[in-house]
Amino acid sequence: MADINADDWVSSNHRPMGFPEFVVVIASIMALNPLAMDMMLPALPDIASAFHITNANRPQEVLSTFLIGFGIGQFVMGPLSDRFGRRPVLVDGMVLYGAASLLAITAQSFETLLLARLLQGLGTSATRVIATSIVRDCYAGRRMASVMSFAMMVFIAVPVVAPSLGQAVMLLTQWRGIFIVLTLYGALALAWSAWRMPETLPLAERKSLAIRDVLGAFRQTITNRQTLGYALAAGFVQGALFAFVFISQQVFVDIYHLGRYFPLAFAAAAIGIAAAGFLNARLVGRIGMRIMSHGALVGFVAVAGITMAAAYLQAIPLWLFMPLAALMMFSFGLMIANFTALAMEPQGHIAGTASSLYGSITTLLGIGIGTIIGQDYNGTLLPFATGFFICALTALAIVAITERGRLFVPHHRS
Repeated sequence: MADINADDWVSSNHRPMGFPEFVVVIASIMALNPLAMDMMLPALPDIASAFHITNANRPQEVLSTFLIGFGIGQFVMGPLSDRFGRRPVLVDGMVLYGAASLLAITAQSFETLLLARLLQGLGTSATRVIATSIVRDCYAGRRMASVMSFAMMVFIAVPVVAPSLGQAVMLLTQWRGIFIVLTLYGALALAWSAWRMPETLPLAERKSLAIRDVLGAFRQTITNRQTLGYALAAGFVQGALFAFVFISQQVFVDIYHLGRYFPLAFAAAAIGIAAAGFLNARLVGRIGMRIMSHGALVGFVAVAGITMAAAYLQAIPLWLFMPLAALMMFSFGLMIANFTALAMEPQGHIAGTASSLYGSITTLLGIGIGTIIGQDYNGTLLPFATGFFICALTALAIVAITERGRLFVPHHRS
């Protein structure tokens, strides 16, 4: 069989860009969110010092406020792009992100910095929702899967390297330098997208923004048992992950005394997500989304149980915590992609709006849970381990109810 030239795959919707350039632009847009989130981890102690914050857990708000903006923004970005087109909403979102980054650079109070982070999150909600919509506009089936696979490889890799990149910036300058890097990266991504990315949603396919129509689509989304069930389960799973991210700097520095080497430990744990993405891409077509994700969920509960038992026994040395953290990330990576696909499976007719609502539900629920667990941090792993176990058990119960007790049972091709 003759080799397929990537240029033969190119949809006319995104010309003049060829296939490789399109994939790189989509990946660079999607990377804005994890970069803005995870590059901040090494900077939290310096931010606390700069603004004279005495509460050791309050710097976590730099992360949670960003995610709140990201979660809220997803409510509106999908419907707005369905009405006005992908390009203007994407460009406006990236302009907002850039302006918010500049505000963070000049912030003279912690409250101003939190406002900047909220606006950054709102801006990146456009990049995440609309990047996926653009791919859907241009490709379907295996071609869409190919584009998303390439883009997700970059998206998954960013959280692994972002804390180390943030630490490198901190070695050269102070915490405001991270926002300078984020501003420059955002400006480059904005310029490239504005110059090369055409509008991919034809006028004839745009939808009404009438409140009745939008609320009707939201109602269809949340009243579907499968969509709502997997959205809630994903929210609890993300709650455990967000809690880990929020406290990771404190855990690796205060408990395990890794100092500036903590980004390396975080990256080692986050490799579990990358490994899960690679494994899922190779096996899900043969095994099915339900078997893969339900197995990962049971493993998630087991890891949470071991972590909690060890925390109660005060017996979690670094050599044990690291594989448990990597397994948590690995299970999360297998679950979240398949939970998303299962949630969206019944929503093809309102995919844009359903995707926005799903993203908001999972993100905001995850932030709420993660913040509660993170703020309970007391210098030990016990609050996190307990919250992790509760989240895992709750997610398992929700999936069991959603599937009416029929776990590991494929439905047709899923």
